[in-house]
Amino acid sequence: MPTERPIERLLAIMARLRDPQGGCPWDLEQDFSSIAPYTIEEAYEVADAIDRKDLAALKDELGDLLLQVVFHAQMAAEQGAFGFDDVANAISDKMVRRHPHVFGEASFADAEEQTLNWEAIKRAERAAAGEQDTSALAGISRGLPEWQRAVKLQSRAARTGFDWPGPEPVLEKLHEEIAEVRAEFARGDVAGNRERLEDEIGDLLFVAANVARHAKVDPGAALRRANHKFERRFRAMEALADARGTTLSALTLEQQEALWSQVKQSEREAAGAA
Repeated sequence: MPTERPIERLLAIMARLRDPQGGCPWDLEQDFSSIAPYTIEEAYEVADAIDRKDLAALKDELGDLLLQVVFHAQMAAEQGAFGFDDVANAISDKMVRRHPHVFGEASFADAEEQTLNWEAIKRAERAAAGEQDTSALAGISRGLPEWQRAVKLQSRAARTGFDWPGPEPVLEKLHEEIAEVRAEFARGDVAGNRERLEDEIGDLLFVAANVARHAKVDPGAALRRANHKFERRFRAMEALADARGTTLSALTLEQQEALWSQVKQSEREAAGAA
């Protein structure tokens, strides 16, 4: 008797969890909407494991993400919509269709030309599906993290020629947007001026994403790095305060800033020693 393949085992486990007779009450209560946040969270956990270069954690997190796909496919199968095999076949067909230079006779001069062809194939797919939107911005998901959607909008617009010629004018625009945010704060009544502040801060963040795009830096990865750096330094500050028999919250802002500077200096010295 052939050994059960791991994916078949996972599919069977999910079917059992969703079995109305003896399944898991929590799993049975879920639907696509309730599971979607977990799906997004698991994708970020995968990215975090990659950032940390932790392959053991990556294996576990990829398993968690795969479970999300299996969960959605099981719920769809229960409704008679589609099953896991349909999901796997659909993405396989798409990959073959979108890589004619690998699975067909097409050839491209470079990755840029291949990317343009990829977008042309996607437009043809949308047209075949009856989509009427012919904008260069068509097909950009509204479910993406907003920083990622900002970069995609900018990249699509750039393909029509609507783009800054380089990073310098983008940086100038960034300073302009910072000045506009300052002006809104200067008006006072932050609570009553929240909508205008949100609008100006949104412009600021959009331009910051454009700076990252021109630098060919993923703004999500850059922000994760900044978050990790802040967390590392803040925890080190807490440790220094504890070593002095106090807590960070008991210190003045000036004392806290002194600890921050001390931590930064220690990091520079450690980096130099390495």
